[in-house]
Amino acid sequence: MADQPKLPADSNANPALLALRQRIDALDRELLALLNRRMQVVVEVGELKKHEGSPVFRPEREAQVIDGLKAINTGPLKDECVAPIWREIMSASRALEAPTRVAYLGPAGTFSEEAALGYFGSSIARVPCASFDEVFRTTTAGAADFGVVPVENSTEGVVARSLDLFLTTPLFIIGETSLIVRHNLLRKTNSLAGITAVCAHPQALAQCHGWLSHHLPDVERRPVSSNAEGARLAGLDAGVAAIASVRAAAEFGLHTLAPAIQDDAHNRTRFAIVTHPDRHPAPKPSGHDCTSLIVSVDNKPGAVHDLLVPLKEHGVSMTRFESRPARSGQWEYYFYIDIEGHPDEPHVGTALRALREACAFFKVLGTYPIDVH
Repeated sequence: MADQPKLPADSNANPALLALRQRIDALDRELLALLNRRMQVVVEVGELKKHEGSPVFRPEREAQVIDGLKAINTGPLKDECVAPIWREIMSASRALEAPTRVAYLGPAGTFSEEAALGYFGSSIARVPCASFDEVFRTTTAGAADFGVVPVENSTEGVVARSLDLFLTTPLFIIGETSLIVRHNLLRKTNSLAGITAVCAHPQALAQCHGWLSHHLPDVERRPVSSNAEGARLAGLDAGVAAIASVRAAAEFGLHTLAPAIQDDAHNRTRFAIVTHPDRHPAPKPSGHDCTSLIVSVDNKPGAVHDLLVPLKEHGVSMTRFESRPARSGQWEYYFYIDIEGHPDEPHVGTALRALREACAFFKVLGTYPIDVH
């Protein structure tokens, strides 16, 4: 066996503490050996998948692995720590099979990038885009395997542009993740004095309306394509402040003048993971799934009521119901609906078939594991 590298000695360390550190070092070496054994099996799995033409990424399989580990976890490792650790392990595993290209709203330091890394792990090929439209175009064209787009915020509601793009593109949802969003006021100079403009995505400006009105009432609020773009601009102009993440502050060398300035302390954003159906199959049932739909009905009395009857009759729970104008000039609407369950479950499949018959327009946006981690 090769000699193990020696770590720097701490001459002042308590002997008992030193002994514990040595035990940790030994366990780390065991973990590394086990991870490499796991990766070797992953390589063999990759060869079989390549031969069968199976997809590298299986969101329902990864959800089941994490759920299974949490079920047998006896601590002291907390359950909420299991998912991020194994997401990174599985991210490194996928990278051995094929690079995973993920598109999101850039540049570096956006919450969309953070959501992408939280869902796929850090072993991905990052594809930052200038707008939500570009995320959809890039993923549709095949320049990215997956796209990550925000669809709903707990403070401001739905992200309208993302919903509109679901209607007009072939992409469908294969996963979701949610992120606690903490907005920070960032600036090149460590002072509130002399700020002439605050740059951020329109959603972030709206989510921080109260703080801005109280602390910077006379300062221009300048919408930009992303919070990270606002941070980039703040790095170029000492008069500009940005609303962005801690990661953006580090990326662009900015001071955090005020942390967590969002009006809602529990502000969360839900992101959808999208891909093209020609390149990735729909996930199989995981045991805790969501099915997303876009539907419309004829403009007649009782039409919306009739839309919901099949769900009630077959015991299917609806978890979201949003309307968006159809832009036809006729006061018509599309309805965005989330229901619990997977179409392969008999009661869900029967309800969806009955629902389709009641609709003038019916499109399944995707069925995917619910983010419970």
